[in-house]
Amino acid sequence: MKNFILTASLAEKKLQRMAYEIAERNVGEPRLILAGIKENGVVIANQLRIMLGQIYKGIIEVIEIGLEKRNPNEIKLSKEKNLDHAVVILIDDVANSGKTMAYSLKPFLNHHPKKIQTLALVDRAHKDFPVHMDYVGLSLSTTLQEHIFVEVEAGRVSGAWLE
Repeated sequence: MKNFILTASLAEKKLQRMAYEIAERNVGEPRLILAGIKENGVVIANQLRIMLGQIYKGIIEVIEIGLEKRNPNEIKLSKEKNLDHAVVILIDDVANSGKTMAYSLKPFLNHHPKKIQTLALVDRAHKDFPVHMDYVGLSLSTTLQEHIFVEVEAGRVSGAWLE
């Protein structure tokens, strides 16, 4: 039996709230790049793009960040774009130690974005790297032995549970 911490409807509400926060913090910015970390971060980025499309007046683009989370030596972007002066939002499903977010910054440092912000659907309190989430759906203190899993179905977050 799964110990759900987020249902599909609650995840939807959290994402909608974060979309409004993104729009509010970036009023007047002409371009947002939602950079989703494969796999679930991309699903979340695409959900946010749809939600932001209804409330944000600028250009919204989604790109994928590909990396091996346990050994993040090679980080690839799905599209090479000019990211100068854009607002980049790094997106992942769960922020554990901060390592994945920290390494995901690497390809963006070759450009000159106006801002880089971070977003996680679930943020845990076990940071080993100096990464702070700008947007958080749910903050959760867990033991180091517990794991959080985010489930996606048909391009949407369908739930998250603690194990």
